[in-house]
Amino acid sequence: MNDIFLLLGSNLGDRKLFLKQAIDYIEADIAPVVQLSSVFETQSWGKTDAPDYLNQVVHLHTLLPARVLLEKILAIEILLGRERKEKWGSRTIDIDILFYGDEFIEEPDLKVPHPELHKRRFTLEPLAEIAAAFVHPVLHKNILQLKNELTDNLIVKKV
Repeated sequence: MNDIFLLLGSNLGDRKLFLKQAIDYIEADIAPVVQLSSVFETQSWGKTDAPDYLNQVVHLHTLLPARVLLEKILAIEILLGRERKEKWGSRTIDIDILFYGDEFIEEPDLKVPHPELHKRRFTLEPLAEIAAAFVHPVLHKNILQLKNELTDNLIVKKV
């Protein structure tokens, strides 16, 4: 079984409902959730004039190959009304694969660990809450260390 960490984000519509529905679909189509972080509200990152996000990290165990996991995640995003119109655009739901065990995957449309996670407070705050000791397989630092080294000063608060 692989330890999978997913980041959920929503900044359109009923954000809490979209997070809950995404978790329901993940449990139905991928694997039971082992752990959930608290929900955090975050200023928009990358496109600062967009509405604030709600973010949450989900921990799963699965034997699904990473490519199949990605396909299932993309299908869930579509079911929940995700439209990809612009980079960093607002969305009903966004689901990112943060870690797929300790694997390093570098494909055009699948990069794991997520290449930006160590730079983003909105990712590391919820991740540190449930997996502070998890070691980044490329950077060889645990999540708490990465969080403590952040220079990102975006406001991230527990809801």
